Amino acid sequence: MHYDLAAPSLPHNPLKAIVAPRPIGWISAMSREGALNLAPYSFFNAVADDMVAFSSSGRKDAMTFAEDGGEFVCNLASYDLREGMNASSAPLARGHSEFEHAGLRTAPSRLVRPPRVAEAPAALECKWLQTVPLKPLGGGEPTNFLVIGQVVSIYVDDRFVADGLVDTAAMRPIMRGGAFDYFSVTPENRFEMRRPKGGG
Repeated sequence: MHYDLAAPSLPHNPLKAIVAPRPIGWISAMSREGALNLAPYSFFNAVADDMVAFSSSGRKDAMTFAEDGGEFVCNLASYDLREGMNASSAPLARGHSEFEHAGLRTAPSRLVRPPRVAEAPAALECKWLQTVPLKPLGGGEPTNFLVIGQVVSIYVDDRFVADGLVDTAAMRPIMRGGAFDYFSVTPENRFEMRRPKGGG
């Protein structure tokens, strides 16, 4: 079949099922006045050794607070926290705590003001660098925005560090698929490959 984005023939956009599974940026951000927001973003990834980015559809609180406060935290969404992560995606009124709504605790960050999710096995503390409006074909006002941050400190629960390496599989991160699908990393899924040496 051929799917035409201008004339959808499926109930869900297949792009989200094809570009999958996608890591989840579980973003906590704080405005200059101290208002706090927590929300998951599945258009998220590392874009350099010390930079991450997430894309917001519309100017939502996580994005505007990151810009206003100049900082944000990417918390690792794990299988054990899947219900809390999902609950934090509810469209709450500004000023209503997603942490409280989702039954999650805050923990102070080291180098940025926004707190991390205390229960999360890892978190990336970030300084906001820029927001890039993603202009659509044909012009018009952008409705999607790419938020880029530089990682300035990393928290990892000591339980998931062994022999000097972070054990990703033991943290069991969850990732987003299409429609209502999620995926989980487990130790059984892990395999190792070494980069090949150059030819002579």
